[in-house]
Amino acid sequence: MKSFVITIKAIDRSFNAAKRCIDSMPEHNIQMFDAITPKDDPFKMMMDKKIPIEKFQEEYSYLESCVSAFLSHHTLWEMCAEDNEEYMIFEHDAVAVGTVPMLMSYDKVISLGKPSYGKFNTPNFFGPGPLTSKRYFPGAHAYRMKPSGARLLIEKAKTSAAPTDVFLCTANFSWLQEFYPWPVEARDNFSTIQRTRGCLAKHSWNDQYELIR
Repeated sequence: MKSFVITIKAIDRSFNAAKRCIDSMPEHNIQMFDAITPKDDPFKMMMDKKIPIEKFQEEYSYLESCVSAFLSHHTLWEMCAEDNEEYMIFEHDAVAVGTVPMLMSYDKVISLGKPSYGKFNTPNFFGPGPLTSKRYFPGAHAYRMKPSGARLLIEKAKTSAAPTDVFLCTANFSWLQEFYPWPVEARDNFSTIQRTRGCLAKHSWNDQYELIR
């Protein structure tokens, strides 16, 4: 299994947050993955991959940044499928608050992250189970996937791509799962993607929260 944390290496706060993520799970040998950013011309990248962007046009995030974040995840899905190996994928603000198992029985893609915003349901099971906290991933800050899952996400993205956590929903993939108790949570105090309105529902939101552009 390979593990990656999506990192904007040119931004010190992202780099330092990613290092915190790595240090919280030393047993998983997490590697930094250099994130796609607006400087990489994400609209052209989406066009080249024949992925539509219509569902990214919403009021909570900056369009180019939101598309770039999706492409960061999508690139790792492509790598997972090509390597034919399980991947664990984290965003830079992810921190382990419990044991992230080395071995885990699950179907194709499973969320490991505690909900980071809005209302949610608490699962009534322990270990892997159906996606319960929300109808979509409660933040895409921590999840694990098999190559078979990666291939299905890549195929679905050709018609239904959307902001990553919204894309990873039961309407698109009825087999999505989550692990409870959640072993990873997002500890964020800045965003490089969302507008203020998109941050207000975050559990970590306060008047010191920063939007970095």
